[in-house]
Amino acid sequence: MTTKTSIFALALAMTASSAVAEGELNLYSSRHYDTDERLYSEFTDATGITVNRIEGNADELIARMEAEGANSPVDVFLTVDTVRITRAKDLGLLQSVDSDVLEARVPAYLQDADNQWFAFSQRARILFYDKNEVANPPATYQDLAKPEYEGMVCIRSSSNVYTQNIVAALVAHLGEEAAADWAKAVVANFARDPQGGDTDQLRGIVSGECDIAMSNTYYFARALRKDVSGLSDSIDGVGWVFPNQNDIGAHMNISGGGVAAHAPNKDNAVAFLEYLASDAAQQYFSAGNDEYPAVPGVGLSPSVAALGIFRPDAIALSDIADNIEAAQRILAEAGWK
Repeated sequence: MTTKTSIFALALAMTASSAVAEGELNLYSSRHYDTDERLYSEFTDATGITVNRIEGNADELIARMEAEGANSPVDVFLTVDTVRITRAKDLGLLQSVDSDVLEARVPAYLQDADNQWFAFSQRARILFYDKNEVANPPATYQDLAKPEYEGMVCIRSSSNVYTQNIVAALVAHLGEEAAADWAKAVVANFARDPQGGDTDQLRGIVSGECDIAMSNTYYFARALRKDVSGLSDSIDGVGWVFPNQNDIGAHMNISGGGVAAHAPNKDNAVAFLEYLASDAAQQYFSAGNDEYPAVPGVGLSPSVAALGIFRPDAIALSDIADNIEAAQRILAEAGWK
């Protein structure tokens, strides 16, 4: 069965409503990847539904939805982290979805307890290191706090949602006190004040400014697949560790979405989310953007598969969301800039 046939078969199974065969879908998305164009065009080819898209910063899109209120034209909100999708839910901007397709394909720990949002792709947040400088790389997130790594660690700022997510996960696993002690010790091990994005942390290893860095996997996998300035040419000198393989597993960030509370095209919105959970779309999250699929059993692109098999942290994303405020407080108290 071809990819195109698979999409059409799923589209036919989604619903018998005429809305699937025609109409529009209004999408607010903080995914900023040009490769997603194929996702939208193939959905339109399969269903006849035109995708009208507004892209922007997630906080700005949430503020826009709030301001628009019941008159908002948005049908689906997509974002790239648990923090923002949970905030949208807490503000009453999303609605519950009743979908057998989503329930069957997206694992329970990757969806909201009230079915207001679902994860569709994942990125492991792991540790990278300079092979020439680090003989004994950290094996766990907790190891980043060890005195032996003083002056070696590069990591994102406390305002970054990825940083907040990993700290919130550690709060859930270890408790607030232990997570707070960890954060203070990691700050003491910084090679520099936090700056830049994940690619900048990896470039720091290549430049020699950092010996150890934390990054989402897809930034590294992208540099394996194509040229990334300041990284790809020296990538052979960078090693990686999937942390905590003997206990909690490697922390996962997600890209997810939900149906807007006042969606004027709800049937089309549900159809779109179900399409994102299809094998074809899931494979493209990996092939097009070097991410891990959310749906089990979907094949990985070569750049992602090259990183190896690992045990992910299967903590419920709702547990991470519940600890974001504690994480923010811990980061501030630790002096994490």
